Amino acid sequence: MATYTAQEWGKRMRTSYNGPLMATDIIIEYPDKDHIVLIERKHPPYGLALPGGMMERITFAQNAVKEAKEETGLEVRLRDVEPRLYMADDPREFIATTVFVGTGYGTLRPDPDEDAASAAVYSRSQVRELIEKDRFAFKHHGQMLNDYLEER
Repeated sequence: MATYTAQEWGKRMRTSYNGPLMATDIIIEYPDKDHIVLIERKHPPYGLALPGGMMERITFAQNAVKEAKEETGLEVRLRDVEPRLYMADDPREFIATTVFVGTGYGTLRPDPDEDAASAAVYSRSQVRELIEKDRFAFKHHGQMLNDYLEER
């Protein structure tokens, strides 16, 4: 049986692993629980989306807060510390994503060097309408928001 160093095993995993990549998304209530922040994506696939991004070498919760800050400019306090897991319908890659819920604080202003072209606040009724009209860049974002609205 062959033996591998940790680095060799890591390289082998990256070239042969077919499982999903990991990401985090976040539903940000701002300035109150009746409004939600959505971003307009700067890169394909274009459209509205929840703030979020691919996992880095930090915890899921830290990644969600970091992505929220980059894409909205808001400081976020997570409300739900146990995220839900979704399989993403991302056309770029096979991705599993976790979604957190948090409250945003500060001024809504995306970092121009990050993935959001803009960020805006939507009422719950506007979000429901966007879900019905299928206006999201990723279908699973509509599903996440629908689940969130149904539970609250």
